[in-house]
Amino acid sequence: MDALRLLLILFLIPASAAVDSGDKVSFDVYYESLCPYCSNLIVNYLYKLFDSDLISITDFKLVPYGNAKIRPNGTITCQHGPNECLLNTVEACAIDVWPDVKVYFPFVYCVESLVYHHNYTHWDTCFEKLGLDASPVADCYSGERGRELELKYAAETNALDPPHRYVPWVVVDGQPLYDDYRDFISYICKAYKGTDPPSACTESSVGGIWKVKMNTIQSLYGQETVMSKLFRAGQAIVSWLQGNKIVDWF
Repeated sequence: MDALRLLLILFLIPASAAVDSGDKVSFDVYYESLCPYCSNLIVNYLYKLFDSDLISITDFKLVPYGNAKIRPNGTITCQHGPNECLLNTVEACAIDVWPDVKVYFPFVYCVESLVYHHNYTHWDTCFEKLGLDASPVADCYSGERGRELELKYAAETNALDPPHRYVPWVVVDGQPLYDDYRDFISYICKAYKGTDPPSACTESSVGGIWKVKMNTIQSLYGQETVMSKLFRAGQAIVSWLQGNKIVDWF
């Protein structure tokens, strides 16, 4: 299912009408790369931003720092060890090098999906998988720019009011969602004050969400394709799983 979601993020982000920047809802996710709850949020929930045009009404920000600490000598230590500090910096550099959310989020998603499946040591394969040049990110995380970014994220995280208690720490329009962070869509929709709400705010059922996906696929590839058949089968499977209370992540 992760591969299908990544395809959805890469190819099926719908074009949408411009939204006045004053109407956009700030949506900030403070996390750390090797936190299992964080990777679960990114892999199984955040992709929903791209299922429809919800991303068009959000100022989306990922802050990869979490519970890290700055020692008196200036070095940064991370909750899950040096590998987490490395991946925090790698993801920070990806966001800095590719500021377009349609580029950096698939990369972060790819890395975190490997974390989710306990295979994070192969994180560098995400460059090839996504057709991205690794050089600028490598130069960043191995140089001074990577440290500058982590110090910036440290300052942003430490300035949170109220302070973060754990990660992931999800904030919508300045208000933390606490343990209700998985329901971020409803909070974004509620906070949106624009006149043209996106389909994610008007489609409340599983069938409605799948209808949005199918419409997007058919508009790009025609009425009957392998992808449309695949998503039709997926719709039936997910509906059955939810009906039997086996999964709840769609």
